Amino acid sequence: MNSLRRGMMMAGWVMACCLALFPSVSGAKDESGQAETRMRGQANAPVTLIEYSDFTCGYCLKFFRETWPRIQARYVDTGKVKFLYRDYPRADQGPGLDAALAARCAGGQGKYWAMHDRLFAEGGRIDQAVILRHAAAVGLTQATFERCLKEKSHVASIFEDREEANRWGFHGTPGFILMRTAGGPTEKEPAVAIPGAFPFEMFAEEIDRLLASAPHSRGGTERESLGRPVRSVERSRPLVRDPHVP
Repeated sequence: MNSLRRGMMMAGWVMACCLALFPSVSGAKDESGQAETRMRGQANAPVTLIEYSDFTCGYCLKFFRETWPRIQARYVDTGKVKFLYRDYPRADQGPGLDAALAARCAGGQGKYWAMHDRLFAEGGRIDQAVILRHAAAVGLTQATFERCLKEKSHVASIFEDREEANRWGFHGTPGFILMRTAGGPTEKEPAVAIPGAFPFEMFAEEIDRLLASAPHSRGGTERESLGRPVRSVERSRPLVRDPHVP
C-alpha cells in the first residue's frame, strides 16, 4: 500500500435513493441529444469517469490544466477510460451558466469540445464578449449560435446535470465519479466519488484498480447507476476544492 493510499481515509457506504426514483437514461443520449457530444474517448471503454464542473470554478480549472491532460494521454486516448463532462453551474444565473449554455450551443454545431476548452482557458473571466469571440474563433454560424443562446433551450438539461451531481452526494465543484462501465456500481465494486481536484496520482490509482477488475463494456448506463453503492475518497488533510462553494 503506497503513501498516497495510506494518506487517504475511505468513507463508508453512501446509499442514495432507490434506483427506481431516477430516470432510466442510457447515457448515450439526453433530451437535448448531446450526451455523445460531451464524451471523450471510446463509448465501450472499460472504465467511466464523470466530471461535474463549472467553467468559472478555480479548482475545476486546476484539474483542467494539471490533471486532465495526463488522464487523457494515459487512459482516454488509449481506450481505457470514457470521460463524460456534466455541468454544475454554482449559481442559477451568471457567467457559469452562460458558459455552460455556450458550450451546449456550440455542441449543436459539432464544436462542443473546442468551445469547452477555450472557455476553461479563460480562467473564469467569462462574459458575453468572450463567448462571442470564441464562437467566431471555432467557426460557428453566428446567427444560429446567438439564437440558441437566446432561446436557452439547454438550460433545463444543464440543471438536470447539477441535480444528478447532488444525487451522487456532491454539493460543490469539482466532483468526479469513477466506475466500471459494464454493469455499473455494485456492492462489491462501488462507484468511487472523488469530491475535489485531487492530484493525478490518486485518479491513476483508482482507475488502475478498476481496470484490473473491469469486464469489457458495451457502454451506456451512467445515469442508471444513480442510487447504487458509492465509496467516497477522502484524505486526512483538507480536500482540494473550491473554497467559494459551501
